[in-house]
Amino acid sequence: MKFTLSWLRDHLDTDASLDKITDKLTAIGLEVEEIHDPSKGLEAFQVGHVVSATQHPNADRLQCCIVDNGTSQETVICGAPNVKTGLKIVFAPVGTFIPGTGITLKNATIRDYPSHGMICSAFELGLSDDHDQIIELPEDAPIGARYVDYRGLTDPVIEIAITPNRGDCLGVRGIARDLAATGLGVLKPLQLNNISGTYPSPIDWQIADDANACNHVRGRFFRGVTNAPSPNWLKDRLTAIGLRPISALVDITNYISFDLGRPLHIFDVDKLAGKQLTMRCAKPQETLLALDDNSYHLDDDMTVIADTSGPQAIAGIIGGRASGCSLSTVNAFLEVADFLPTPIAQAGRKLGIDSDARYRFERTVDPASTDWGMTVASAMIQEICGGEPSEICIAGSLKQPQKQVALHTEKLKSFAGTDISDHTAETILRNLGFKTSLTNGVLNASVPSWRPDIEGPHCLIEEILRINGFDKITPISLPRNSETGTENIPFSVLQGAQARRALSIRGLSEVITFSFMEKNRATLFSPNAADLTLANPISSDLDVMRPTLIPNLLAVAMRNLDRGFANIGVFEIGSEFSTEFVDTQRRVMAAVRIGQTALRHWHQKPRPIDAFDIKADIEAVFTALHVPIGNIQIGDDFPSYYHPGHAASMALGKNILAVFGQLHPKYQQEIGLKSPAFAGEIFLDNLPYPRANANKTRAPLVISNLPAVQRDFAFLVPTATAAATVIRAVKSAEKKLLSNVEIFDLYAGAELQDQKSIALSVTLQPTKTTFTEAEIDALCQKIITAVTSKTGGQLRG
Repeated sequence: MKFTLSWLRDHLDTDASLDKITDKLTAIGLEVEEIHDPSKGLEAFQVGHVVSATQHPNADRLQCCIVDNGTSQETVICGAPNVKTGLKIVFAPVGTFIPGTGITLKNATIRDYPSHGMICSAFELGLSDDHDQIIELPEDAPIGARYVDYRGLTDPVIEIAITPNRGDCLGVRGIARDLAATGLGVLKPLQLNNISGTYPSPIDWQIADDANACNHVRGRFFRGVTNAPSPNWLKDRLTAIGLRPISALVDITNYISFDLGRPLHIFDVDKLAGKQLTMRCAKPQETLLALDDNSYHLDDDMTVIADTSGPQAIAGIIGGRASGCSLSTVNAFLEVADFLPTPIAQAGRKLGIDSDARYRFERTVDPASTDWGMTVASAMIQEICGGEPSEICIAGSLKQPQKQVALHTEKLKSFAGTDISDHTAETILRNLGFKTSLTNGVLNASVPSWRPDIEGPHCLIEEILRINGFDKITPISLPRNSETGTENIPFSVLQGAQARRALSIRGLSEVITFSFMEKNRATLFSPNAADLTLANPISSDLDVMRPTLIPNLLAVAMRNLDRGFANIGVFEIGSEFSTEFVDTQRRVMAAVRIGQTALRHWHQKPRPIDAFDIKADIEAVFTALHVPIGNIQIGDDFPSYYHPGHAASMALGKNILAVFGQLHPKYQQEIGLKSPAFAGEIFLDNLPYPRANANKTRAPLVISNLPAVQRDFAFLVPTATAAATVIRAVKSAEKKLLSNVEIFDLYAGAELQDQKSIALSVTLQPTKTTFTEAEIDALCQKIITAVTSKTGGQLRG
C-alpha cells in the first residue's frame, strides 16, 4: 500500500514529522517497507523560459533556442516539435545528471552551433515514457524556480506492508484512523456531500440467483459529463504511487480505491447494450477482453457484470475493454458493489489477474461503503467532470451483521503483561471506531463494519496492546538454572541443537525446505502420500504434505548441481507426515550426500561418496546424543527408495533408529538425478532418552597397565549372516576381558559356494595378572564356541 505524506495529512490532522509517523506505523503493525523521495535526482532541474526559438541553419528538425533560467540566458539546441518562443519549459543546466538517459550534460556543439543545457521531456526526468515532446508549463510558472518545488514533487511516498486481515488499511483513511488512535493526531471527519438525482436512472441493476459473489449493488447514471484529463493534483497523487493517469472518470475511481479503500467501476453507457446490467455467473464459452488488453475464458462459477450482449466486467476484479470510458465518454454509469471475498479470490486466482480491486475485495471491503462510496464518488465526478446525476438504483440487500464482543478487563490485565486501565482500553477501542460500554468490569464492544477480522476477546486485547504500544510491555526473562542453564530447555530442542552441531562438524550444510511437495513426487516415495493432500495449497506444485524429507533434500541437491557445485552435503531437521504416524507426523533428521569426499588435493586423493559415509554421519549424531552405538543392530528394514544391498537400517531391538544407503536407481531416474545419491534418516522420536545421572559425574576411567593380547580369527559363515551378528557372538563369549573386536577381511569366492569368510582381530585385555598361554587358549576356544553356536559358522582351516 502506497501513499504520500500530504495525502495522509488530508485525513490526519497532525504536525508529526515523517520519521515519527513511519516509526509509529511500524510499531502498530503497519510495517513501513520503503520511503521514496520523488525529488531525489531532480533537484537541479529549473523552470525556464524560451526567449526565442529559430530554425537551425544546418538541420531541418533542430531549433536554436535562447533559454532564460532566472540567472542567465543559455543557448540550447532542441529537436522537440513543440518547442517555440515564449514557452515555459523544464531546463537542465550543464552538469545535470539526466535520469531518463543516464547521461550527465556537458557543453556540446551540434551541427556547428553550441548547446549549453537541455530542454527536457517527461521521459528525460524519469517521470513517464513520453519522450516525443518537451514538458510545457503554464505561463505563470516562476522562472528559475526548482521544478520539484513548482510541481510539488517534494512529497515523500510511504509504502507499507498490509497483512491479509487488515483490508481496512488498504485505504489512506484507514491508516490515518490507526495513527489517530495512538494519539499522533486527530482523524478529520469524512466530507460527505449528498447529491440528489434529478431523474430516474436509465440503467437498472439485477442480481441473478446464481450470482455467488454479490450481495448488494448501487448504480448511478451521469449524463453530459466532460471526461477530460484529470486536474494536476489528482494526476500527481496517482503518479506518485505508481498509477498511470488515464482520464478523469477512471482516475476518480482509482483515487477513491486508494484514498478510502473502496473499489469502484464506471461504464461508458453509450457502449452498453440494453437498459439493464445483471450480476450473474458466466455462461459456458463466454470470454471477456479486459482493460489490460488480455482476453479471458470464463467459468460458470465466476460472477460477471453483463448487459444484453454479454459480459462487460468480471465482478470485483476487472472491467471490459468494450465498455470502458475514454476521453469521448459523455454518458457514464457508476457501479458500487459489495462483493464476497472467497468467490473473488477464487476467480482471480484461476484467471491469474492481480488487480487493485481484487486485492481489496478478497481482503474484505467495508460493506457500508456502498452507501458513502457512492456519495463521495458522485461529488467528485460532478466537481471534476460536471454532468447531471440520476437517482440511485439499487439491487440486493446490504448485509451488515452487528457483531458484539465482550472483554473481561481482568483477562486484559492477565494477558497483556502490562497494566492498562479500563478507561485507556475503552478509549483506544473508541478511537478505532468501536462503540463501547463498560459495566462491572466487562468491556462490551460493537465491532465497526470495516473490521471483519475481529472475532473475539483475544482480538480486542491485540488491538488494545498494539495501539497502546508493545514497547510498553515489560520484558520478563524465562527462569534459568544457575548451574548449567539447560534444565528448562525442552529435550527436543537440545537434541536438535546437538544433532545439528554433529553434522555441521562433518561438513554438511543445514537447509530448510517446505513441509509440502508436489503430489506426483510424493506418491513416488510414499504410495499413501495422497491421503495428505492439501485443501488449499499455496501453489499447484506444493499440494501434499511431505511423507519424507528425502525428496526435498534431493531437489536442493539437484539445484546446486545445476549451478556447478559438484560435491553436495545437506541435512534438515523437520517433520514428515503420514496417516500411519502417531499424530500424523514424526520428527526426522535427514541428510543427502552426492559427489566426492573432498576437493582435489595433492596430499590425498578424494574418493566417491558411499553408503558408509552416510553411516558415519549417523553414528556421529548418535555419539552426540549418547545413543549406545555398540548395541545397535544392522538390518534390512528400509524404505523402497533405497537400493537393496546398498542400504541398511539401524535398530535397538525392534525400535528402528535410522536408515541409510544409496538411492534406488529407479527413483534416481524418475526424478532426473544423474549422479549417485546417498541418504540417511534418523527418527529422532525413536532415540532413547538420556538416562538421568544423579551425581552428574562421569564414570571413573580404568586403564590396565598389563599388556594386551591380540588374536586373529577367520570364520566360515553362511552368506546371509551379517557381520554384526558375528561380532555380537564374539563379544558374548567374554564381556570383561575382551576389549575390542574389529573385522579386517572379507572373502567370498566360488569355491566357498554359499559361505563367506570373515576375518576378525580380537583384543584381550588382562586386568589383574598377565595372561598365561593356557588362559589365552581357553578364551579363544570360548570365542570359537560362541560363534559356532550363534551363527552356525566354523573356524576356517
